[in-house]
Amino acid sequence: MDEIDHRIIAELRRDGRVGISDLADRLTLSRATVRARMERLSERGDIVGFTVLTRGDGTALPVRGLMMIGIEGKGGERIMARLAGIPAVQAVHSTNGRWDLIVELGTQTLVELDEVLHRIRNIDGVMTSETNLLLSTRRPGRR
Repeated sequence: MDEIDHRIIAELRRDGRVGISDLADRLTLSRATVRARMERLSERGDIVGFTVLTRGDGTALPVRGLMMIGIEGKGGERIMARLAGIPAVQAVHSTNGRWDLIVELGTQTLVELDEVLHRIRNIDGVMTSETNLLLSTRRPGRR
């Protein structure tokens, strides 16, 4: 996948119901280019479907973690777009303080999480990171 594919996936993750024409406008690409790339991404299995996710769906992934990321220079938007294209990334938060970004991750196995961590650490501009596993989640008013 190249940068354009990552941008397409990032936009689809933000709004999976966006029309091809609107998507093309947002990315300043032709409609034909967007359609062809989406078809190719689907055929290769990079996009396996379109679905609705609810707030509770994130907890269905048994291995969850928070990855704090320090970035180099002014590549924050580019890195956030790349992260949004990774299926294991549930959310990306910009922050202040020691870390520039906090990424919520969810996978089926620790091996899969390890692969995702390596993939993220290899993104140009990611300077440093720290990851913590989420062991349990308590919501107010629930046990």
